[in-house]
Amino acid sequence: MSLRVFLADDQRLVRDGLRMMIESCDDLEVVGEAADGREAVTALRALAADVVLMDVRMPVMDGVEATRRLGELGHPAKILILTTFDLDEYAFTALRAGAAGFLLKDARQEELLTAVREVAAGGAVVAPSTTRRLLPYLIDRLPGDPDRPDARLATLTPRETEVLSEIAAGATNAEIARRLHMAEATVKTHIGNLFAKLHCRDRVALVLFAFDAGLAPRPS
Repeated sequence: MSLRVFLADDQRLVRDGLRMMIESCDDLEVVGEAADGREAVTALRALAADVVLMDVRMPVMDGVEATRRLGELGHPAKILILTTFDLDEYAFTALRAGAAGFLLKDARQEELLTAVREVAAGGAVVAPSTTRRLLPYLIDRLPGDPDRPDARLATLTPRETEVLSEIAAGATNAEIARRLHMAEATVKTHIGNLFAKLHCRDRVALVLFAFDAGLAPRPS
């Protein structure tokens, strides 16, 4: 059964591009679209969807408010916020409103499609370029004693530790591959190992672990 995706963006050209991208995948289908947040909320009252690709800046009702309204309605769709603007306030307000992910529109096709599947499966996605700037606001929530190393750190190979350090620095998979001279597929394999070994469900959790384990200096 295909994952049902709803598109909410005020630019028709963007919606058309997203539709073409999504419908090129056998496991994804577009079930509806809207040009503003209010139209999206109205349509989704009567429409089943697994994931909503939601623009932030839209007329009538923005994507953050639409996300909040859908949460109040108890709609089961996971919201993946898409925006041109790599600004912290959008990330915070969207995630606080109940969004499962935050991705920039300049993300590569593979990243976006992976993000759709990830949030549909119950995961969380945050744009790598935004992740590090979120850390100063999350750092006080880190558990444990920063002077005592986490035992899970000893389970990592040297290469996995290098990849984790790069993730903590906010590097994308492509940047990690380039810096560490490995294939991007190999980077993904290492990240999958990190998720399993460190019991982290998403990239943000990996970054928090890296800071708590002392692999990167804590933001002030």
